[in-house]
Amino acid sequence: MKNQKYRKEAGFLLLVLILVLVVLYSGLRIMEAAVLRPYQTGETQPPTKTIVRDGVEYFPRQDITTLLIMGIDQYGPVEDSGYYNNIGANDLNILLIFDETAEVCHILHLNRDTMVEMPALGLGGNSAGTYYGQLALSHTYGSGLEDSCQNTVQTVSDFLYGLEIDYYLAMNMDAIPKINDAVGGVTVTVTEDFSKVDPQITMGEMTLHGQQAITFVRSRQNVGDQQNTSRIQRQKEYMDGFHQAFQEKREGGISFVLEAYGQVEPYIVTNCSANAVSGMIERYGHYETGEVVTPEGESIRGETYMEFYADEEQLDELILRLFYAPKQRG
Repeated sequence: MKNQKYRKEAGFLLLVLILVLVVLYSGLRIMEAAVLRPYQTGETQPPTKTIVRDGVEYFPRQDITTLLIMGIDQYGPVEDSGYYNNIGANDLNILLIFDETAEVCHILHLNRDTMVEMPALGLGGNSAGTYYGQLALSHTYGSGLEDSCQNTVQTVSDFLYGLEIDYYLAMNMDAIPKINDAVGGVTVTVTEDFSKVDPQITMGEMTLHGQQAITFVRSRQNVGDQQNTSRIQRQKEYMDGFHQAFQEKREGGISFVLEAYGQVEPYIVTNCSANAVSGMIERYGHYETGEVVTPEGESIRGETYMEFYADEEQLDELILRLFYAPKQRG
């Protein structure tokens, strides 16, 4: 019985990691196609409880559960930096929103370059006020473990009007080849020249193994025309191949799920306890995927890095739709 319970929990977290790969493509595709609006410095104040818009009162929904997934731009197993900061930026930020009324899971993808106010740590790990910069930098405050994750959670929460985030899961990049190999490798058709990056990735149909999975979906410089649009097409190609490989592997039984989770566990930091995972499986295992959205805004090149400024009006509408409900009049 205990092994069955662990298998279900491992399967759930593995599927969450698989979803990370799916949304990695989906989120980038949406960002590429989005119509960028000028950044506006509106007078909207970020309320934490009641919001009033056009005379209508909105209250935080009580029928949703949230899970923040962070993809950390760092390799190797997760480890304590032994310091009050680290070099692992949260390049991927996805909020899963389980809507218990509609029984769907909405997906909110946040641009890593979003300019936000974040908690900052100083000497000894003590609070040093706040820092205004890319969302991706919020994870670099802390040891790289739970405290860094909590710093990102707080940053995202503040950005979304004080939204309560229930759970988080962060994974290092090395989890991707583990998941890739768990399904026996992923077959793709290579149409660009990877010889300067990895000569083993050759033109035509081939099955990706190990680090080749990361190279194929993430590389841009020195590959083909080096355009992001080409990389997005590659990511779609990879996901199509991954879905097929996953379905074929599943037909042979689910024992590979437990083994795969054991391999990716060293690369994960999460506050999802065994009881929490069991409860989420029980409540949300049958949910369908709802909308996949990302805030609109303007990207500009700053002095040191790219900066994304969310359109405050559109963000306000997005937050109201996903996390608030209008007061019912009697």
